[in-house]
Amino acid sequence: MTTVSAGQNAADQQESADDPDNRPDQPTFFARMVRALMSSGLATGMSQVTLIVLLTMDVNPTVASAAAFVAGAIPNYFVARRWAWNRKGKPDFKRELLPYLSVIALGGLASMTLTTVAGWITEPLRIEGFVRVIVLDVAFLSSYALVFLIKFLLLDRFVYSGSNMQKIAERAAQPQASAAA
Repeated sequence: MTTVSAGQNAADQQESADDPDNRPDQPTFFARMVRALMSSGLATGMSQVTLIVLLTMDVNPTVASAAAFVAGAIPNYFVARRWAWNRKGKPDFKRELLPYLSVIALGGLASMTLTTVAGWITEPLRIEGFVRVIVLDVAFLSSYALVFLIKFLLLDRFVYSGSNMQKIAERAAQPQASAAA
């Protein structure tokens, strides 16, 4: 049974329980960000190895960057979920996994787009071999740096907070009962 303190309704209490900064088992915002950054660093390293290996094998830059993104995103999900946001057990598909996939897909599209564009630029310039691999790798890596903060904030506030975009939309659609009182 949940008790509600004076001046706090059940919706407010649920909202504070969903707020990652108010859950007693949750690391602080700064700790979550540092842990997510470290987890992302590990994933980026895995992605980099995959990308460089595939590019040295003359795999198309779009295919190589997509494979590299997946190679880092899968372990990053499990490490960040458990370590940065202290989530355990089976994830809820609609409330956690689907929003997570949506957020990271944007990062993946950014990395694939920059790498593909860099591939288009290097071909007519006849940049080949090791130099081409470096140019494509820098394009891939820079997208990770550009989107990390946005991705972290979306994951922290919408995916792992216990609330998500759908929940926010539902709240916005509900009539404001407190305003009428």
